[in-house]
Amino acid sequence: MKTLQYSVESGVATILLDRPEARNALNGAMCDELCEAANRAAADASVQLVLVRGNGPVFCAGADVKERHGMSKEQVRARRLKGFAAYGALEALPMPAIAVVQGAALGSGVEIAAACDFIVATPDAVFGTPEAQRGTVGATQRLPRVLGKRLAKDLMFTGRRLTAEEARSAGFVSRISQDVEKEIAEISKSILAAPPAAMRLAKRCIDRGVELDPQGALALELEAIDEQLASGQWMGKP
Repeated sequence: MKTLQYSVESGVATILLDRPEARNALNGAMCDELCEAANRAAADASVQLVLVRGNGPVFCAGADVKERHGMSKEQVRARRLKGFAAYGALEALPMPAIAVVQGAALGSGVEIAAACDFIVATPDAVFGTPEAQRGTVGATQRLPRVLGKRLAKDLMFTGRRLTAEEARSAGFVSRISQDVEKEIAEISKSILAAPPAAMRLAKRCIDRGVELDPQGALALELEAIDEQLASGQWMGKP
């Protein structure tokens, strides 16, 4: 891979955004490689946890706007669809996925982080969606579902950036840590100690259940319970 580093160690896959010279800006190649990395992790039975990180002081400064110079409107649209596919591939990972955010996560960086199950941030992390300020459209769907539409509109319309603490207060960031490596090690230990099948079922129930009415969500959980019982892997089994 040219824009990412992908590695697996002891059940943890790490996807490292690796364009530090461009502040890890998302280009078409990175979109393709994010899809490839996510698909590799999803297909690897040994992977119980995926970490998405950025190389250097910035997580991801957004889309690589330099890439659009000379593009036709059809090419720009096709590039945007590649971005959607990359975010979707991360969101579809069957195992837990955590974004580890340092520095700025802007535009596409927010999309990548939001596609993960939760975010661990360093105190210097900032989050923003400046698309409308820059004359384009994007990052309008995931963030309002977490922050609510009013705060999401504030960010989009004004270019405001949330600090790590503000993002945690708004429910976008789960944890802030001065020692993020220690924090991730503790989280990884907890997840790796749990039955992988139960983790995947829990993730599926939460992700799909929030889109359903209460009855549909309960039926979804019962379906997962039946699947777990049928597998013979449940707590208390002698």
